[in-house]
Amino acid sequence: MASMRAVATLARPAAATLRPQTLAALIPSSASASTTTSSSAINTSTTPSSRLRRSIPSRRQISTTAPRASSRAPKPKHPAGFVAPDQAALDELRASVQEFVRAEIPEEVAARTDKENEFPADMWGKLGDMGLLGVAAEESVGGLAMGYQAHCIVMEELSRASASIALSYAAHSQLCVNQLQLNGNPEQKQRFMPDLIAGRKVGALAMSESGSGSDVVSMRTRATRTADGSGWLLNGSKMWITNGPDADVIIVYAKSDTECQPSKGITAFIVERQPGLQCLRKLDKMGMRGSNTGELVLENVIVPDENVLGEVNAGVRVLMEGLDLERLVLSAGPLGIMQAALDVALPYAHARQQFGRPIAEFQLVQGRLADMYTKLQVSRAYTYATARRIDESGEIKTADCAGAILYAAERATEVALDCIQVLGGMGYTEDMPASRLLRDAKLYEIGAGTSEVRRMVIGRYFNREYSLNQ
Repeated sequence: MASMRAVATLARPAAATLRPQTLAALIPSSASASTTTSSSAINTSTTPSSRLRRSIPSRRQISTTAPRASSRAPKPKHPAGFVAPDQAALDELRASVQEFVRAEIPEEVAARTDKENEFPADMWGKLGDMGLLGVAAEESVGGLAMGYQAHCIVMEELSRASASIALSYAAHSQLCVNQLQLNGNPEQKQRFMPDLIAGRKVGALAMSESGSGSDVVSMRTRATRTADGSGWLLNGSKMWITNGPDADVIIVYAKSDTECQPSKGITAFIVERQPGLQCLRKLDKMGMRGSNTGELVLENVIVPDENVLGEVNAGVRVLMEGLDLERLVLSAGPLGIMQAALDVALPYAHARQQFGRPIAEFQLVQGRLADMYTKLQVSRAYTYATARRIDESGEIKTADCAGAILYAAERATEVALDCIQVLGGMGYTEDMPASRLLRDAKLYEIGAGTSEVRRMVIGRYFNREYSLNQ
């Protein structure tokens, strides 16, 4: 990148402490599910954060495919001057994130996060030190400006270690930081993004309500002008808000004009934590338990005019422009879960013996493992092909962003179930991570638009394309 030395000054110099792995290295430390790397082989002379900051090539050093203009993209989805990183840079990023995960999110941390239903608060600073909270954000505010392939890589590798930590990461880095990157004005970016990218503040997005999940335009939260006309008063409630209990900066969508069409009367606001903004309760979820999720109540929350994100009554455009990218980045979460399931099932199948030989030698077990692997690789190819198209040409296909998460989410649930089946009785206990993988995977068939909504989005895309060609 053009100014990696300047970006690196954001990193705190705390040394990483490597922790021994548990479960007899069932979670391999290499990219291959069939090989493991001893933590003792890791060079600890420098921290993962400093190594990532220094090792990522500069923008001038990266060989790229030149971006092509696209009439389908309403405006650029990358920082000015962005060039798509080559495969070597992406591989270096993946290796650095894997090293970070081995050091900071070993299995005992993932298991404890799930059991205690609590996100490890110190993780924000560690992710910030790595630069991962602004992986697609511009360098002028502390980001890495590496694009959406890179964002998916980080999401996949974090999800492989802990899907709940990764979900909170995505809510912060994609739903909040990237919305500011795409729609914020220069003053808003300078005010909010440096602290968010450094992990000094936690971000979230508040769109859904108890009565309007998939049907977002029916939201009931209201935004009215203050008496002196200098800002807005927000009143209402928001439900299922990832990072809601912890967030310092929240992008809130509210009805600002009840007279016009529902799709044209919504505004996006940058809301800072204040007395009128309360987390009414933290939700006790089946899965993703380490990702703190809450119900928010807004009572006369004051938002100045300078905190309007985009234009007044144009919040649906802000929302929809971010939704495709949200689905794309989140589709990498199921990839990590599927890889984690293979990380558990493959070593177990070779270690577990029945009838005098490893169960991996039985054809039915081999077939199940083969199906798990194939589902992962097909899902991975779809997600990264979609991300690569955006990075290299700027083209966003709504159908593919919806299709990538639709396919990966449903396959992840199947693969997690297959993992339990391979483990047999052990898979049905909390002594193994398989049940956590299943509980976490199911969320991806519901959040960011249910599987049914994704199919509807793809169907509407076909109908629109058909009508345009008539």
